[in-house]
Amino acid sequence: MNKHRKDRKEALEYMAMAEGYDGRLIIDQLETYVKPGSAVLELGMGPGKDLDLLAEKYRVTGSDLSEAFLDLYREKNPGANLLHLDAVTLDTTETFDCIYSNKVLHQIGPDDLKRSFERQSALLNPAGIACHSFWYGDKVVTHRGQQFWYYTELTIRSVVPPDFDIVFQHRYMEMIPNDSIWMIFRVKK
Repeated sequence: MNKHRKDRKEALEYMAMAEGYDGRLIIDQLETYVKPGSAVLELGMGPGKDLDLLAEKYRVTGSDLSEAFLDLYREKNPGANLLHLDAVTLDTTETFDCIYSNKVLHQIGPDDLKRSFERQSALLNPAGIACHSFWYGDKVVTHRGQQFWYYTELTIRSVVPPDFDIVFQHRYMEMIPNDSIWMIFRVKK
């Protein structure tokens, strides 16, 4: 199991490393599928950069498994709606119009990814949207003692439950050409 960033020092180190990266490319396209003002949950908000971008158009709830990230974000945004959530079990009774993550679900293997999608389906309102980005490929990489799964369209499709339609997929460049993919899913219910 991966070690999650649980202390303040590790969270601050991650924030420094992630400076300059955000999901604006994906978030700008999200409005095609999610109406402004909709309720959006961000899984694995980390420093909160994407949460801030999402908040420009949507009613947002941020979440992370790391209390340190949640505490750091609360220090700057005391009224923020934040949840301490694991991206697999998603232990909340709240429901949403959209669940979004940017390079978060690559921290879980295919079996847990399937469980996460099943749980997301239960938390999404009728015709709700799930929007996730992944590192693209067919491998598992170990970095600083943590495992990261790279996914292709086929491996993602193999774990998506039948109550989701894939409505969009796009490969893009974060660091090198075609190193990333984002996919948008709609609940059939």
